[in-house]
Amino acid sequence: MNKKRQTETSEFNSELKLQGFKIYKTDSKSGGHNYSRKDFYKINITNGKFLFHYADRTIETEETYLFFGNPHIPYSCDPVSKEFHGYTCLFTEDFLKQIDRSESLQQSPLFKLGGTPIFNLNNSQREIISDLFRKMVDEQQSTYSFKDELIRNYISLIIHEALKMQPTENSATQNNAAKRITSVFLELLERQFPIESTDHPLELRTAQDYAKQLSVHVNYLNSSVKEITGKPTTSHITDRIISEAKALLLHTDWNISEIAYALGFEYPTYFNNFFKKKTGCVPKSIRKDNI
Repeated sequence: MNKKRQTETSEFNSELKLQGFKIYKTDSKSGGHNYSRKDFYKINITNGKFLFHYADRTIETEETYLFFGNPHIPYSCDPVSKEFHGYTCLFTEDFLKQIDRSESLQQSPLFKLGGTPIFNLNNSQREIISDLFRKMVDEQQSTYSFKDELIRNYISLIIHEALKMQPTENSATQNNAAKRITSVFLELLERQFPIESTDHPLELRTAQDYAKQLSVHVNYLNSSVKEITGKPTTSHITDRIISEAKALLLHTDWNISEIAYALGFEYPTYFNNFFKKKTGCVPKSIRKDNI
């Protein structure tokens, strides 16, 4: 990502975190916005065919679809149609939680791993959902004092409309389950980085953490990753943490204690011992060598 695009993305993320939501139009010409996927939930309606890669599944959409994206589950998509258009809504879980909802978004069948994140829409459903997005776009630009509450209600209505629909899935045939889960694990691992603030330390640090996030048994995850990559799950996690530690040591002014905490270590001594065991040197030496 070039510096200008990186700055634009950072500014967009900051604005979005501050207000808790953002609704905008998307099309094949503009493509939408770049943002940090690990921070925001996403709902979008699109007129146009896409091939979605969601967790360990591949799903092909019809002419109009509704998609629910969870920042904790890796996903990507490839356009099949040359032209497409629609609306996207990004929001934080804290923003929606201000509605009295006892269920976490991660446990919703629309957002959880193994649930149904994509719905193909008929003409009637398309009009209902599109109208709700149009109202959100208009409300976002208004000066109405309670527009946040109104937008939360519109998001809730979209969720309920989807829950009433029968799920439509068209999963492409997958030949290698181990390859699928390994691919998902590696993408989820990469999504934990970079560490941008000491206020948001690394949460997933063990193979068990990743297995729980992916709703698979840790033994299955370990055997799959080892089969496909030749390296244990823990080795991939360790290598990525070491790589991030070096980047933080070289490119931030954080002290060792702050870096240790940001990487999920309870005490700096634990981080020092971990780093020395894996690299053969102490963290401070990385900075000294590059002064």
